[in-house]
Amino acid sequence: MKTLICTSPGHMAYREAAPPEPEAGRAILRIRRTGICGTDVHAYAGNQPYFEYPRILGHELAADLVETGGAEGFMPGERVTFIPYFHCGECHACLQGKTNCCVRMKVCGVHVDGGMVEYLSVPAASLVKGEALSYDELALVEPLAIGAHGIRRAAVRPGESVLITGAGPIGVGLAEFAKIAGGVVTVTDVNAERLAFCGQHTGVRTLMPDQLGSAAFDVVIDASGNLAAINNALQYLAHGGRYVLVGLQKADISISHPELHKREGAVMSSRNATREDFEQVTNAIRSKKINPAAWITHRVSFDELASLMADFPRQAIKVMTSY
Repeated sequence: MKTLICTSPGHMAYREAAPPEPEAGRAILRIRRTGICGTDVHAYAGNQPYFEYPRILGHELAADLVETGGAEGFMPGERVTFIPYFHCGECHACLQGKTNCCVRMKVCGVHVDGGMVEYLSVPAASLVKGEALSYDELALVEPLAIGAHGIRRAAVRPGESVLITGAGPIGVGLAEFAKIAGGVVTVTDVNAERLAFCGQHTGVRTLMPDQLGSAAFDVVIDASGNLAAINNALQYLAHGGRYVLVGLQKADISISHPELHKREGAVMSSRNATREDFEQVTNAIRSKKINPAAWITHRVSFDELASLMADFPRQAIKVMTSY
């Protein structure tokens, strides 16, 4: 089978490999779509934490199920996606149901080889039903689950004001689920094209950073991963508010203790997602509360993907790869 490997920062190579063999407890997927994530772009550029080379990237996947690996309720040939955060089930976090931040976490496409392949073997327990969703929709479930989990961490309540920094795919997903939770949402970004796309497709208020003024928000969520944006966002947090870091920054962050203290602000991170979040997303898509397929701004074939990674379109919201 054909694979695409990130051999080192800035370098991708197609190579042939043997397809996975059937194995108890592991499902085999025939990949049909791979969404390109910021994680993939950062890994290619060489600035992704928790990363080693060479690595096969890709974790936003839609597939046909070839082998079930013993997964109950699944049949070969059905359309599926999967939860790409492989947890141990035994650590402190897992025993509390926080499988998304397992101590021994192995994220597909980050810590172990991912989905830029024709066939992929994954833990059977990670499978997620297709629920009549299209391949495009299924490949977008994972990034949406990141947003759903971030809003659940923030505990957004009806009527609360929410500021989201970063209008990429994760920021758009956060905006959608903040709306579903009843929040009054504002999204900000330095990229005017992304900001316009977000406003058009979510209906939320969008502002450039210099338009925010002295506004204060009950919840501030970073989806940019940008160091300056993370360090500066505290100024927009209302007293008694919550600041949630969804975007990931490799460097140390710096927050003014007096500013945080006087607000009695809560600062927390949001990592990955749980099966509960995945189910919320598939239900939201199926019930037409959100239409993530409209976020696909660029399409490429698997054979074209290496070239696209070398010249990734800055204005892209979501790039979708077809096999």
